[in-house]
Amino acid sequence: MSRGYADLPLHYGHIPPWLAQRMGLLGGAIVEAILADYGKAEVIRRFSDPFWFQALGCVLGMDWHSSGITTSVMGALKRAVNPRSKELGIYICGGKGKHSKDTPRELLVMAEKTGLPGADLVRSSKLVAKVDNTAIQDGFQLYLHCFLVSDEGDWSVVQQGMNDASGMARRYHWSSAALQSYVDAPHTFIYGQNQGLILNLTDKDAASTRQGVLQLSKENPVDLIQDIRHLKMPMHHDVREKDVNLKRLGSVLALAQQQPVGDFESLLLLEGVGPRTLQSLTLVSEVIHGTPSRFADPARFSFAHGGKDGHPFPVPVNVYDDTIHVLRQALHKAKVGDSDKKDAIQQLSILAQRIEKDFIPNDNFEQLLEKERAESYLHGGRTVFGKAEPHPQQQKQNGQLSLFD
Repeated sequence: MSRGYADLPLHYGHIPPWLAQRMGLLGGAIVEAILADYGKAEVIRRFSDPFWFQALGCVLGMDWHSSGITTSVMGALKRAVNPRSKELGIYICGGKGKHSKDTPRELLVMAEKTGLPGADLVRSSKLVAKVDNTAIQDGFQLYLHCFLVSDEGDWSVVQQGMNDASGMARRYHWSSAALQSYVDAPHTFIYGQNQGLILNLTDKDAASTRQGVLQLSKENPVDLIQDIRHLKMPMHHDVREKDVNLKRLGSVLALAQQQPVGDFESLLLLEGVGPRTLQSLTLVSEVIHGTPSRFADPARFSFAHGGKDGHPFPVPVNVYDDTIHVLRQALHKAKVGDSDKKDAIQQLSILAQRIEKDFIPNDNFEQLLEKERAESYLHGGRTVFGKAEPHPQQQKQNGQLSLFD
């Protein structure tokens, strides 16, 4: 899958500094981990998958379904990655609003440093924006354009438009992998929310689009539709049981609570990591090592570090910091030949999947949410509204509450 799009409810507001800083640290570490194990091309490819991108935003503590995930995640990653671009071989150009217009200049500067064909990359950037903003008239006006490129020439584009009338944002994902034509992209046939299919073929810059439609008319529509990855997020802000694959979430909780699963040798290498941090690390491990099919329910990944607005629960700042520390320490040790801890983090996703095979969830989902919220203050819970406090009538929980009997 190299292309897709996501429909998200519009959210406004700013990211508090305490979260923005941590998003950059954890996001940068995740990118570095993917790079170390799978290479630059895979880092770039991941950003063309709308489901994976949403899951990434969730583990970084953003609201699980809002349009703000796009702007905040890309902003945090640009701040984290670009100062190390020469080392990592990954560059992020563009951004939101006026920063999107700076993409061509940034691409040319990057090309001077890497020897890549800057003019070709600028042309790709402009064509991608033209297709989604001009060739496709779906009611969404682009306001964000981010161009990610490796020093090997692979690139992806993440861009987003808004529709004030519908209260929705639409995020578009592109990848250079297997790209045959800028007008052949499957999402040229996106249906706008309650607006039907509208293409502008009379625009003065749409000559290539007209030619593309002629080519597409010869293709089998079924083949084109199968290549679309469409993520449509609901309007409700709270995380509900139907939004989450309970079998997968439950296996993560079971692993974090150290239920018997056979072989826990790799967990011994993470000695000192408590159950709550282990829960977060397991979900981060899946973002790094999971296959595309594992991201069908991005809301599940909000159970790593909650959300800044308190959904599904306040961001557990202490746990967040522990996750950053463990992952960065593992990456640092791996650079000097000690990869045990990095390998152990990878094993977390494998162990969770092993548990998942025989896991049968119960109906404790709402009680689980209540427990996370009630105990949020113990983990330094925080939202944009302030720090979490103990509930005056909070009742003590005996033992662990999980999604299994």
